[in-house]
Parts: sequence; structure tokens; C-alpha cells
Amino acid sequence: MSDFAFVLDPLYETHDTGPGHPERPERVAAVRRAVEAVPEWRDAPRIDPTPVSREALERVHDSAHLERIEEAAKTAPVVIDGGDTVLGVGSLDVAKRAAGSIAELAARIWDGTYRAGFAAVRPPGHHAERNRAMGFCLYDNVAVAAAELRARGADRVLIVDWDVHHGNGTQDIFERDPSVLFASVHQSPLYPGTGARSETGIGAGEGFTRNFPLLPGSGDAEFLDALGPQLAPFVDDFKPQFVLISAGFDAHVRDPLANLEVTTPAFRQAATILRGYADKHAEGRILSVLEGGYDLTALAEGTVAHLESLVPAKAPAAS
Repeated sequence: MSDFAFVLDPLYETHDTGPGHPERPERVAAVRRAVEAVPEWRDAPRIDPTPVSREALERVHDSAHLERIEEAAKTAPVVIDGGDTVLGVGSLDVAKRAAGSIAELAARIWDGTYRAGFAAVRPPGHHAERNRAMGFCLYDNVAVAAAELRARGADRVLIVDWDVHHGNGTQDIFERDPSVLFASVHQSPLYPGTGARSETGIGAGEGFTRNFPLLPGSGDAEFLDALGPQLAPFVDDFKPQFVLISAGFDAHVRDPLANLEVTTPAFRQAATILRGYADKHAEGRILSVLEGGYDLTALAEGTVAHLESLVPAKAPAAS
């Protein structure tokens, strides 16, 4: 078994959001350069861009949502969802390959081919609800991966979202599902305005959504306390078989779109905490997926720090 693999391809830099848009191609280019600067990571296995199946998308999105995006793509470039979610020429194919590649890597980790992974894709996904594209997101990439794992036999999947913005889409998709524990650490108040502590799931899913909103100005201590001591009891009760991370780096003190003060080393510690959950409950199975992060230097540095705990440069020997 190889230790880890990446989804990391220049294709994801071709999603064109137009001049001045914060979710720009340079984001994944910066991440790709930072990863490839480390020889052991540069030579690690990669998942080729893989189109997602309609079946996989329909596990988490209504068919009407999928049809609206397909129809909108015929007039690309086009802006949807009130002005910040862009479908450029070719963006639909890129989005499908982002979701498909993440699902494929999750499946390979589940079957033991790899132990862990990291996916740097665009467009991001965690704001895409079951029936709505929003917040730069077309399809919910992490949700597609979680549903793929469920289809392959996983009974309990943990999703931890530490993007500075609440993962409303992922919550919307799984809030009635007790097989997925969704936890979000995010700034509040901030877009999209959801993610109160009182939002804990609906019906059979009650108790399987956990939100940890942080006030503007919160820093490393509050961020890591939410991911560790506050979240740990819920994780230990749930005993996940797989850990997924919606890894945004826009909680960084330098990020222009929010007001948290998390520093680069905290992302290393955050990965260590989540790796601990995976090692304790999930035989080490963990997959991190890029979401936000809009200061290129902070994004690249945060990603490297994160990966130093998640997928160490000098990986242990295969077993």
C-alpha cells in the first residue's frame, strides 16, 4: 500500500472565472508549485482527471440542479447565483472531473491502494447545496466523495470543514443522514450566514451535524480548540471509518475575505488532530480536499504545513 496520492493537475487551472474574481486559477497553480517543490510529493502517485458519473452526482444533487447547470453551460461564460458563481467555457467539464477525481481517490483509499490523499481542485464545492449552485461552487465535491464511500460499504463517514465560511452545502446534503457526521469550524457572522451551534441535524440526522462558529478576530487557540477538545467527543462516539476534510485556508490571518487570525503553523496542528481521528478510528484513511483560500502566499504555505502532517514528505515504507 502506498502512503498517499494527490489530485493535482493543471486542468483545474483552466476554470476561468474572469478578471478580478477571488476564486482564480492562480490559487491551484500556487498550491501545485508548492507541492511540486518537495521531491517526495512531486513523485507521489496522482489521480488523473476523471469525469464524475451522473449516478454519483445524483446521490447528492437533485436532477433539476444538474440540468440547470448543464443548460447554463450552453451559454458560457455565464454568471449564476446572483453574481459570484461563474461557469466559464469548459468549466462544466472541469467541475465534473474535479468531483470525479476526488471520488476516485476516496475509493482508492477505501480499498487500501493508498492510505491518505490530498486533492487540489477548482471549482470548490462545499457551498453547493442539493438543489443550488452558490459561493463559487457547482457540485459539492466532498459530498460526492462521501456518498461514493457509502456506496462502497462505508457505514460512518466524518466530514470536517475548516474553511472560514460555513459549509452550508455539505450540511444541506447530509443533515438528515446519520451515516455522515458533518462538523464545521467557521467564522460567524460571515457568508453564507448559516452554521449556528443550534443547527445539529434534522430527523434521523439529529446530532450528526456539529457547528463551531468563531467570532471575528479568533485565532489559533480558538480554531484548534474547536477541532480538538470540542469536536473530539462527537468523533469518538461516532467512530468514523473514513475522514474527509474540506480544507479551506481562508481562516488565515492574511486572507482578504474574512477576519480570523489563524497562522500557518495552526494548519499543521489541525491536520495532526484530524490525522489522529483517522488513525484512532479509520485505520488512517483520510482525504483532504481544497476549498477556499484567497491570499496566494498564505494558501501555499498553509497547504504545505497541512501536508507536512497529513502526508509527510518522507513517507513511511509501504506495508
